[in-house]
Amino acid sequence: MDIRRTYSLNKRQAKAGRTVYWMSRDQRAKDNWALIYAAELAKAADSAFAVVFCLAQGFPNGNSYHYRFMINGLKETAEELEALNIPFYLLIGRPQEEIPKFVKYHKIDTLVCDFMPLKVPMAWREEVAAALDIPVIEVDAHNVVPCRIASDKQEYAARTIRPKIHRLLGEFLTEFPQMNRQEAVFSESVQAPDWKRAETLYPYDGLFPVIAGAKAGTETLNEFTGEKLPFYNEKRNNPNFDAQSMMSPYFHFGHIAPQRAALNVLAADAPDADKDAYIEELIVRRELSDNYCLYNPYYDSIDGADSWALKTLDEHRDDRRDYVYSYEQFELVETHDTLWNAAQNQIRLTGRMHGYMRMYWAKKILEWTADPETAFRYALLLNDTYALDGRDPNGYVGVAWSVAGVHDRAWTERPVYGKIRYMNRNGCRSKFDVAGYIDRIDEIKNGGG
Repeated sequence: MDIRRTYSLNKRQAKAGRTVYWMSRDQRAKDNWALIYAAELAKAADSAFAVVFCLAQGFPNGNSYHYRFMINGLKETAEELEALNIPFYLLIGRPQEEIPKFVKYHKIDTLVCDFMPLKVPMAWREEVAAALDIPVIEVDAHNVVPCRIASDKQEYAARTIRPKIHRLLGEFLTEFPQMNRQEAVFSESVQAPDWKRAETLYPYDGLFPVIAGAKAGTETLNEFTGEKLPFYNEKRNNPNFDAQSMMSPYFHFGHIAPQRAALNVLAADAPDADKDAYIEELIVRRELSDNYCLYNPYYDSIDGADSWALKTLDEHRDDRRDYVYSYEQFELVETHDTLWNAAQNQIRLTGRMHGYMRMYWAKKILEWTADPETAFRYALLLNDTYALDGRDPNGYVGVAWSVAGVHDRAWTERPVYGKIRYMNRNGCRSKFDVAGYIDRIDEIKNGGG
């Protein structure tokens, strides 16, 4: 594995020996650079390694649906690891307490963890690293080009990070080595994961509109590359045409590696224009989001926006709004706009919202709230609460782009928005069948979709 994917969290050099991979963002047994690195360390010492996952209660804005989707995926991952003779331990509690206890009890020599640039998981890793006197090594198993290697600063826009990523793609966009069955024994007695207890903590009795796990993610990816990719460039922004990959939940929970998606897309039988368009979204735009969250400490508030955007929003904060809604009115789909209501119903009922509609949806929240700060907070909370891919760098940047012009430029000045890019219903109508979209979401709402 390319050692540039690694980053020491406590400045102690990794060493061969008993190793544990603390799995968090990348919840899969295949195509996982962090897992591969842990296996390499263990093999170099003719030792064994294990995987541990700590189920933390009360993750901000996580709900029972998110947890059950995650747990269902983890069950599949545990089975695949077991087939490789790699023990999987499920802990429940505060990671900054449970992980050090596990490491010390099992006399671990090196702890490997994966990369996530958000505040809560970063704080967990920092506390764990500070509590241990062994090396704690972070591996970026999520980005094709490791985030810390692509750039050492916050990038202004896609146009500034794109050449940096493309310059390194040839070095990092490689095939994954195959994971072999582990011969060494980590422990003579490995406690089976207590899935019943985990599920009891997060009861959910509803129907899952999205199936979790690597198998479902692989089937979704194969459907996209085989059937949808040839139409992606032309149809991706049409909410009525099923051209998007539908992979975001599987990327968010780490069931599928974005690098695997990139390799499969490049090998697919499709026009280069469609491949290029998807690679731009999958690698450049998604990794730009990780860059923003890693280097901007205010990524989760409007304070992270550029000075031009803050200035123009402030100049228009007292503009008259035709409508002002409370959070509850947005959440319960009580606006005057049937198109916005359809988008909100889509995310409430399916855990997903078409990407083009999510931009319109967020921009209208800016237009219909008392001030930009409230708009940012409402949009982020709604997205994190209802979207399966919420609580993710892409979600934070999506809201920041829509509400505060992050990674965008100044546009024609208008009321409320100032110079933030504007979207309206007429613009949507010029791009797709608005009535058809509303009817389709109504059908889902009424149990027919």
